[in-house]
Amino acid sequence: MIELTKAEEQVMQYLWNIEKGFLKDIVEQYPEPKPAYTTVSTVVRVLVKKKAIGYNTYGKVNEYFPLVKKEDYSKKYVNTLVNNFFNNSQKQFASFFAKESDLSISELEELKELIDKQIEHKKK
Repeated sequence: MIELTKAEEQVMQYLWNIEKGFLKDIVEQYPEPKPAYTTVSTVVRVLVKKKAIGYNTYGKVNEYFPLVKKEDYSKKYVNTLVNNFFNNSQKQFASFFAKESDLSISELEELKELIDKQIEHKKK
């Protein structure tokens, strides 16, 4: 899996959000003040070289789309986080997350439900 800089990751987040789009569509996703068109264009070109995004050409313009699924990148990102900060222990990560986050009781109950479902699924 590829590694992305913060700028590349931001472009990918916007592209995952819109699913496909032209450079102007990506730039429009940025909050004000928007970066220069040429800056975003440079990041997009790098992402094409990294094979994170692909494109279809229509005349003189390209329509971009992600080649890397958000779920796949997220999984790799979280696994790297767990490895680097929690001694590769998902249990330590989950414990930290549950204790240190500002989750409401209902959010904690939802997480417990998800965990219970996963336990039942793995028992089968």
